[in-house]
Amino acid sequence: MLSLAPARAEPPHITAKLVAESPAPTPGGTTSLSLTMTPERGWHGYWTNGGDAGFGLSVEWNAPEGVTVSPFRYPVPEPLILFGMMNHVYEHPYALLADVKVDKSVAPGTDLTLTGIANWLACTDKVCVPEKAVISVALKAGDGQIAPATRTQFDAWRARLPQPLDRAGKWERKGDRVRFAIPLPVGTTLDAPHLFLETQNIVDYPAAQGFSRNGDWIIVETAAKGDAAGRAEGLLKLGDGRGLTVHFEPGAVPAKGEPVASAAGAPDLRLFWTALGGAILGGLILNLMPCVFPILSLKALSLARSGGDARAAKVEALAYTGGAVLTALLLGGALLALRAGGEQVGWAFQLQHPVSVLALMILAIAITMNLLGSYELPAFGGGQALTEKSGAAGGFWTGALAAFAATPCSGPLLGAALGATLVLPAWAALPIFGGLGLGLALPFLAIGFVPALRNRLPKPGPWMARFRKWMALPMGLTALALGWLLWRQVGSGSPIVWPLVAIAMTVVLLAHYGSIQRGDRRAWLLYTAGLLFVVSLAGTVSDVAQAERQADGAGSTFSPAALAEARKSGKPVFVYFTADWCLSCKANEAGAINREAVQAAFEAKGVVTLVGDWTNGDPVITRTLAEHGRNSVPLYLWYAPGAAEPEILPQILTPGLLTEKAGG
Repeated sequence: MLSLAPARAEPPHITAKLVAESPAPTPGGTTSLSLTMTPERGWHGYWTNGGDAGFGLSVEWNAPEGVTVSPFRYPVPEPLILFGMMNHVYEHPYALLADVKVDKSVAPGTDLTLTGIANWLACTDKVCVPEKAVISVALKAGDGQIAPATRTQFDAWRARLPQPLDRAGKWERKGDRVRFAIPLPVGTTLDAPHLFLETQNIVDYPAAQGFSRNGDWIIVETAAKGDAAGRAEGLLKLGDGRGLTVHFEPGAVPAKGEPVASAAGAPDLRLFWTALGGAILGGLILNLMPCVFPILSLKALSLARSGGDARAAKVEALAYTGGAVLTALLLGGALLALRAGGEQVGWAFQLQHPVSVLALMILAIAITMNLLGSYELPAFGGGQALTEKSGAAGGFWTGALAAFAATPCSGPLLGAALGATLVLPAWAALPIFGGLGLGLALPFLAIGFVPALRNRLPKPGPWMARFRKWMALPMGLTALALGWLLWRQVGSGSPIVWPLVAIAMTVVLLAHYGSIQRGDRRAWLLYTAGLLFVVSLAGTVSDVAQAERQADGAGSTFSPAALAEARKSGKPVFVYFTADWCLSCKANEAGAINREAVQAAFEAKGVVTLVGDWTNGDPVITRTLAEHGRNSVPLYLWYAPGAAEPEILPQILTPGLLTEKAGG
């Protein structure tokens, strides 16, 4: 007898899971969704245009009233040729992202559970299977809170999305060939590039693609197929999961230029040397910035104390240079490593964290008290023998401190130089960070190795004691500025308590250490203050590290949605990105943006101002900076009515420039 077993549904070969960045989206706000797709070994999914044989994912949503879901955005795919057909695929786990907008009329607490039926194609190199699944995520209208771990995961997924190119490309047919021109600055690294066309019926997908460079244009040539016309959409794969979305308008394409290798190639040397020179010159200019001046006062004391000793001056100058260069390299390496791991960070990222600011503030307080004579360090007293022993070490750590403190003072030349590290490979980007440290140390290298300069230094004498106390003033002001920044980052509530205890214990600890140096035998006070200091630091790390602050400034808070809404108004839009630790930002705000004449001109012309505050870090702002070739602030964008792209304003603003823009 034939037995019939009940039919069983086969599990999908690609597992789909819907995740919300915030389970409690705010009425009138937006949250992000991720549809994670996990293929079985040997299986793959498809990009929105699957190529010759595949197709992307579609979802039939069952959305509650007042909820709107945008189309999914795809990460950068890979080309895969099977049986002579080109496929645009993902052979590893990937995530699609979409935005969910909740209408402001939705009442808080409303159940907004979202469901849908997703359809996609799963394939191996031999078989394809259409698959579907019911996807859902529980949502309830609320306060929009996002768990830190969830934010980190979504930032990693966003880092895999292609970045939008800020200018349109061109395309044209010539006989059986089709040619594309992509505006891409010289020096952008292309590692096994490939152009994916979202618009169908333009190219023969499996045909070879030829890449060449003509100035700031990448020229792509391949075989034509189909008769599509008009605007086209595409995605340029740069390499290593990086890509750029670009839209093409019909038009004449420049002539073919220098061939671009389709395998890993060297970065453009012109960009590298230009960026390196800019970093060195920018580092040199940093010596004039207020955030570095107090550190330079320490070197002035040290160099004057050397009394013209050529060998000691050279050793200390080299040590100072080593400290500055190594610190800049470490900060740059950390930045590149975090970006490679999917984090959205930029230059001076360490000052976006309250714990780091507190550590720098404690160091500034310690140096201030030392300069005032509250306690002694071998580097500033104790005889010639101690000076000789500690000269190299003192120089090294002073250089390291100068480089660390200089990061928020990105000068006019540093924005473009450090922005080049976004498109250069890591091994080429690191020397640019080192160039910043070298530029910072150049004055002391010159003094150490040029006797004529060294001989102009004042001779040691009683004046040094008075000079030392006067130099406590700028360092004390630096400590106060860092305290203001810390307060701005964590607010005036309970999170500020532990940092205040840590600061107080620093003062007590160092003051009593000085008393012991002068003969006080109450060592138990030192141990008690030290214990309280450690406890307060532990409390700071646990209580303050997660503190966040909302931006305030002469305008509304920046977001992509706010920018889109402002541009729809048909009025000029001024967007500026700032941070409380960025002194050049604050100087521009006080000296230009917030001037009464400028604000009056803006009001008269209806200029919409948006403020992007990067003080505590913000992945959205970091991505926006990167889209405009920057990884530091300040950045000033001016959107004229009807203009397709913004004008990037200089990093040093004047009232006349802004009033002229408003009147233009």
